[in-house]
Amino acid sequence: MEPADRYPVPDMADVQLVAVLSAVADPIRLQIVRDLSDGEPHAKSEEGWAAFGVQKSTLSHHFKALREAGLTRTVVTGRTHAIQLRRAELDERFPGLVDALVAGQDGERIW
Repeated sequence: MEPADRYPVPDMADVQLVAVLSAVADPIRLQIVRDLSDGEPHAKSEEGWAAFGVQKSTLSHHFKALREAGLTRTVVTGRTHAIQLRRAELDERFPGLVDALVAGQDGERIW
């Protein structure tokens, strides 16, 4: 099975804002998006994910929810699995959304 088949992502044209907002309504998923905001792949095995204080299975659930909502993709290189925010695609489809989500970091009000 190809990695793309194991980790399908919706076509960006099919990604709906309500699904994106629903996915980031969870504080852990919002922080994951903020951590991934550089648009680079981050290994799922990074020790930084442990700071969320949840079990690996729960973290995997959050990664899956973000991927299914269209926010992220899973990049497989050999045995390494990384998660990447679809930053450029999101910026094109929903201009300013990721910037607004990141701007709210550390309790800063975004409105």
